[in-house]
Amino acid sequence: MSGGDRAAALEVDREAVLAANHALYEALENGDLEAVEAIWLGAGDADDKSGVVCVHPGWPVLRGRAQVTRSYMLIMANTEYIQFFLTDVECEVQGDVALVTCTENILSGGEAEEEGELGPLVGGKVVSTNLFRRTQDGWRIWSHHGSPVLTSGDDEDDD
Repeated sequence: MSGGDRAAALEVDREAVLAANHALYEALENGDLEAVEAIWLGAGDADDKSGVVCVHPGWPVLRGRAQVTRSYMLIMANTEYIQFFLTDVECEVQGDVALVTCTENILSGGEAEEEGELGPLVGGKVVSTNLFRRTQDGWRIWSHHGSPVLTSGDDEDDD
């Protein structure tokens, strides 16, 4: 394969990974749990030896499709709406593995509490790392790690 052909194939892979990443966030916005599950690496993938891993900010490490699915069910059950505005998106493809890093600007929430306070999961910024693997069915997410972005008011002073 010539250098131009390799570059073209790499760009096709990159676009497919970015489309899979976009599909994940679109499924979350639509509250479509089946679509979220379909984007994750499945037990039917022959080389899925170690299972899937997910880390949401403030949560323990989740391993396996059941735990990961429950976490998304919980998130979607506790918000009336959720929107993700992805910025600083980078994608690196290395053979059958691809890494997508981005900032998730999250607009989400539930109903206001009686005293007018905002509901759970309202707003926030997360740096996200999504690791994808190539399967017979296309690119599937294998690992998600989200880390909150701290603002100047979030850190505590050590006096």
